[in-house]
Order: sequence, then C-alpha cells, then structure tokens
Amino acid sequence: MNRKVEKRPDSNAGKIPLDVHDSSGNVFLDLGYASDDAEILRLRADMMAEVRKWVSDEGLTPAEAAKILQVSQSRISDLVCGNWEKFSLEALVVLAIRCGFKLSLSKAA
Repeated sequence: MNRKVEKRPDSNAGKIPLDVHDSSGNVFLDLGYASDDAEILRLRADMMAEVRKWVSDEGLTPAEAAKILQVSQSRISDLVCGNWEKFSLEALVVLAIRCGFKLSLSKAA
C-alpha cells in the first residue's frame, strides 16, 4: 500500500512528497535485493545484533569478549561498530554459538 505523506509545515512542506510503503518485514527486500540475498542479509543483521547485545548485556570489555569468542579485539571492534559487511553468515553463526545461543531453523508458513 502506498501513501503520500507531507512533511510538517516547518520542514519544506510541499516541496518533496515522500512515498511511504508498508514493510515486507525485511528491510533488505524492501530495498530491492533479491529474496534469497535479502534473507541472508536479514539473518546476518539479526545475528550480529544479538551477538552485539550479548556482549553489552554481559558487560564485557573488548578483551574479555575477544577471549570468550576466540577472536581478535579488532573483530570485536568491528562487531560493536556494526561493520556487518566484515562478517559472513557462517562467522556470525560461530560467534552466536560461542555466546551460548542455540540456533534453530523453521520452515516459513
């Protein structure tokens, strides 16, 4: 469903109408990636977010996180800074397992 949304009067209203679309639930699919690629990118982003959250929730220093996850501190920096392009799906699966996550797969409805 497409809707036209006008900006507030105090922000260039009427100059550039914005097209607003309902989300598919996968931002990468919404951005035009092929469905297979979009799903892989979504999995990578979600897994990275969970591992980052785990490091934060545990209150780990970069050195402690690196030791537990068996990676270098620079990899932890990449993780914390959200440099998702530096992590393959497989690498993120390994990190998630090392954090103690149990991963599962289910068929889409």
